[in-house]
Amino acid sequence: MNFKLHVWRQKNAAAKGRMEQYEARDINGDMSFLEMLDVVNEDLVEKGIDPIHFDHDCREGICGACSLVINGLPHGGMTGTTCEVRMRLFKDGSTIYIEPFRAKAFPVIKDLTVDRTSIDRVMQAGGFVSTHTGAATDANAILIPKDKAEEAMDAAACIGCGACVAACKNASGMLFVAAKVSQLALLPQGQAERERRVNKMVAQMDIEGFGNCTNYFECEAVCPKDISVKFIAKMNREYMRALVK
Repeated sequence: MNFKLHVWRQKNAAAKGRMEQYEARDINGDMSFLEMLDVVNEDLVEKGIDPIHFDHDCREGICGACSLVINGLPHGGMTGTTCEVRMRLFKDGSTIYIEPFRAKAFPVIKDLTVDRTSIDRVMQAGGFVSTHTGAATDANAILIPKDKAEEAMDAAACIGCGACVAACKNASGMLFVAAKVSQLALLPQGQAERERRVNKMVAQMDIEGFGNCTNYFECEAVCPKDISVKFIAKMNREYMRALVK
């Protein structure tokens, strides 16, 4: 398979970026999107051209580091993360546009790599518990209703990739923050810091420059882990509860 790539190139955060065109030739349809970029980079290195910089880690859809905007959609708008996208899903000979996540809270480092430590700082503000949770053998010591446990697990599936931010016209981080707030608010271990957690995480989200939610639901549509927007409503209730208390 052969593809024409239009890739965003930017030397650093202060430099002016531009789209550059490259050829991806003899690509196996079973290759992942990142493996295709590896092949392109090998060709660029042989030609003495600076390779395309992009972020990745696990390449198994677990970490979310491989965040790219493909043809205008985070992770290509497909099921899973960028590293899980297979080239057979694209038409042979097609043109593919590749850009970094664009948001004030995600400044470009180089090319397709952005600084997403703003998400880490939101987590550090309150996305944790200080309660002793015991060892694995103590897992059944605290009884939790099945529906609450499953809902908490649904929220915990969020990998913090930032696709929701990149898809939102306001660059809102509400879906990510809501998932982390809701995950702990639903469990007994998260009750001790319940009010303080949501107050601090929402405050840090605003400090980082994330926008507000206007309920267009693009976030849910592109989330590789199918996090529901119902958690935004849950977080709003948690925030109002904390303000009242």
